[in-house]
Amino acid sequence: MTGREEGELAGDVGFLMARTSGLMVRITNSHLAGHGLRVRHFSVLSYVCDRDGVSQREIAAYLGLDPSPVVALVDALEAEGLVERLPHPGDRRARLVAPTPRGRELRKQAKKDVEAARERFLERLAPEERDLLLVLLQRLAFSGNGDLAPASGKDS
Repeated sequence: MTGREEGELAGDVGFLMARTSGLMVRITNSHLAGHGLRVRHFSVLSYVCDRDGVSQREIAAYLGLDPSPVVALVDALEAEGLVERLPHPGDRRARLVAPTPRGRELRKQAKKDVEAARERFLERLAPEERDLLLVLLQRLAFSGNGDLAPASGKDS
């Protein structure tokens, strides 16, 4: 790859974002493997550690996932003793997901490897390019464009 590829897909933003995401996920998964985690598990654990008691629906909305896979991710983290489901103070039927002390410690350790993966992936970019990339991705990811998704909610 030359860095300036040609062809229709080389100019397709959706393709480039999907390809970039796939590469980043693979690199990060390889860095997380020693902790028994994958990117989605780490994302759930991180979100829960930052908020200390959230519903699975909130987790799904933030991560941009359907609720079903989030149930499986939380189940896996709970089985490892990294999170626990607690009663919701305002709703007897609902449960909140909260980190355990072990989960907080693992997140702290794993975060170093996630940062190492990010550094490895972005090493070809200058610091100002990295900063700009982060700002642009945050704008796209959190701008409320979820309402533009197809009604089926399924990935292409």
